[in-house]
Amino acid sequence: MKFGIIKERKNPPDKRVVFSPNEIKILQEQFPDLIFKVEPSDIRVFSDASYQDQGIAVTDDLSDCEVLFGVKEVPVEWLIPDKKYFFFSHTIKKQPYNRKLLQAVLEKNIELYDHETIVDASNRRLIGFGRYAGIVGAYNAIRAFGIKFELFKMPKACTLNGKEDLVRQLKRQILPPIKIVVTGKGKVGVGIQEILTAMKIKEVSVENFLNKNYSSAVFTQIEVLDYNKRLDGTTIDTNDFYKNPQDYGSDFEKFTKVSDIYISGHFHGNGAPDILTQKMLQASDCKIKVVADVSCDVNGPIACTLRASTIEEPLYGYLPSEHKEVDVFHPAAIVVMAVDNLPCELPKDASEGFGQMFAQHVIPAFFNGDADGILARARMTHNGQLTERFQYLQEYVDGK
Repeated sequence: MKFGIIKERKNPPDKRVVFSPNEIKILQEQFPDLIFKVEPSDIRVFSDASYQDQGIAVTDDLSDCEVLFGVKEVPVEWLIPDKKYFFFSHTIKKQPYNRKLLQAVLEKNIELYDHETIVDASNRRLIGFGRYAGIVGAYNAIRAFGIKFELFKMPKACTLNGKEDLVRQLKRQILPPIKIVVTGKGKVGVGIQEILTAMKIKEVSVENFLNKNYSSAVFTQIEVLDYNKRLDGTTIDTNDFYKNPQDYGSDFEKFTKVSDIYISGHFHGNGAPDILTQKMLQASDCKIKVVADVSCDVNGPIACTLRASTIEEPLYGYLPSEHKEVDVFHPAAIVVMAVDNLPCELPKDASEGFGQMFAQHVIPAFFNGDADGILARARMTHNGQLTERFQYLQEYVDGK
């Protein structure tokens, strides 16, 4: 079986890759019938030579590969018909800007597997860059606080050599006794917690966070029922929230009154209530000074996320009284960090971690008859049609 690693062609350039040279070497030792080819790239975090050093062919011709792996969307003109493709297609939420991509996938008889659709039997995602988004997002939050209050200056994450370098930078800084609230305990939340813990910032309970004062920086990590409440006042469980989000409203205001930094690492489902509203941000007792929106839903549940920011310019100011963007150093501005491609700032770490997950959860499925149904659940298209699991996209494909 032949697999191919394609060159990333979407702009802005993305240095990440699904498999590092070392991970491919391990896979080929584990599965002797597996052959990898790599398309040349001058932007990939791992050089062409690093693959060749492992005996992996680097070639422009991937036409004999059955399966092709990429990270970002493949430009329509570069799609090879009748292949199996794995990449983030950004179509499963009916994103209008990628309708033509999914149409082309169907027209070219491509079997598409979106990385986001790779889930276990309980529908839990198995593959993603979320942890690295959390790591960089937490770093950027602390960096933003230092910039806003002229306490310290740290280099951008993208100029450093990996997670350990980020941690070294953070440990050099002295924080005042601030409070940091984090939403979400999934992969993104794990990455955020990893960084805050590495900085020796103490994690405290929700109750203590809301009611106690501390002489050093602390954080609390909260779940959906910590910051949402049922509108009728009854107390139900998390399953009820996910099934009936329309019956809930945000209860995040109690955190805005005591928090200096808010880092978002949550998943916000359709129909769920907004979390941090304009009204909360305009309240006279709102203490929040920095919002690091790692989830980055523009015009979504966090009112101050007016737009996505960039790796080059990651911060902007938000003026609550006028609900508009201002300079970061405006006296009344809340600093917003809303970079929507944070893992790109740690391309080597992110690629290595992603490849390890892929090797563990996906590659065996090609050799064991897909015993766990990994490929069957993830397959979006087959024989020029949407699969049953993704029939809900038909109207989107039809342009309706």
